[in-house]
Amino acid sequence: MPFAAERGFAFADPYALVLLLGGLALLAAVVALTQEQEHAFTAAVVYLVLGVAIAALLAGVGIEAIDPLADPRLIEHLAELAVIIALFTAGLKLDRALSWREWRTPTLLLAVVMPACIAAVALLGTQLLGLSAGAAILLGAILAPTDPVLAGDVQVGPPGEEREREPHFALTAEAGLNDGLAFPFVFLGLFVAARDGGDWVGTWVLADVLYAIGVGVLAGAAGGRLFASVAMRLRRRETIHVRFDGWLAVAAVLAIYGATEMLGAYGFLAAFVAGLAFRRAEREHELHARVHEGGEVVEHVAELALVLLLGSTLTLAGLQAPGVGGWVLVVALLVLVRPAACLLAFVPAGLPVREAAFIGWFGMRGIGSLYYVAVAIGAGVLSDGEEELLYWTTSACIMTSILVHGLTSTRLTARLAGTA
Repeated sequence: MPFAAERGFAFADPYALVLLLGGLALLAAVVALTQEQEHAFTAAVVYLVLGVAIAALLAGVGIEAIDPLADPRLIEHLAELAVIIALFTAGLKLDRALSWREWRTPTLLLAVVMPACIAAVALLGTQLLGLSAGAAILLGAILAPTDPVLAGDVQVGPPGEEREREPHFALTAEAGLNDGLAFPFVFLGLFVAARDGGDWVGTWVLADVLYAIGVGVLAGAAGGRLFASVAMRLRRRETIHVRFDGWLAVAAVLAIYGATEMLGAYGFLAAFVAGLAFRRAEREHELHARVHEGGEVVEHVAELALVLLLGSTLTLAGLQAPGVGGWVLVVALLVLVRPAACLLAFVPAGLPVREAAFIGWFGMRGIGSLYYVAVAIGAGVLSDGEEELLYWTTSACIMTSILVHGLTSTRLTARLAGTA
């Protein structure tokens, strides 16, 4: 029978050290979130620095960090949970009518900007990194989604609390939808990497594009509406106490995501659509704000865990793995490709240059990309060298995005609002 303590003197137990570091990191996270509005950087910047510090400390005492290439499933499932919660809460925030006129900007982001970024990254992947066609398409799809977890600082506020300015609305809707809509491109890359010939094209179009997207949207809409109806009925009957309202977000998104995945459709897409549908049931009910608040708390904890995990896997060898070509690709995507695609898509459509530039700059890459690269590695269709190159190039992009976007979000958001 194991004991909590050992006889005699026993120091620096690795498990106890991890608990100590976890407690200190959680304390730092609470302080960072509390003071976030008063500083010119986001809480994610603090988490990343803490993760790197933890990595250095663990290496100093001889404790090996998690190897993301050896155990991608752990990262995949942790990132999956963080993303689906963030997608549902993003859907809850949006109050606009579901019409082409109101959703024109996010539609352009999804139909024009995202495919342009995927194509540009895939081309750069072949030319700068020497990737095969399948691996290059995968890298484009992995880095395509803007992140619903890390982009909270440039999104709209809680449900019903503020007017939805176009840039903030566009970034919220884009982050909610393109995490699911990147899936067909991920599967396209996997098909190209794993198979010869084109006999898979029909299957990809029918199963991974038409069926998975269509059923994902329908399942999310039906599930969100049903869950809202049941939740509000239970609240009126006082079957659920008000202090547990926040947990409804977790219950709803887990059930809807799980059911959608069982149908072979895109659970990420269903999670966001479910949030939209939930919000549109009895819009003035006070339940919406508390459900959003509960989901946001879980989202912040998941963000802390994933960014710490990302930082803790950082090594000098990992930083060097993308090579000059990989780092050039990261800078090109964040500074040139995404902003240029947004300007070309929005300025002819009548959006002011200032707003188009804001949307173009804040194409944050984060936990969604971490999820997709774990899926790509777990599929086992790439060579070891390509798996390593994809993971560390993705990590470089996420860490760069956390730093440059985290250090500019407060100031640029204030300038957009005319308060700075």
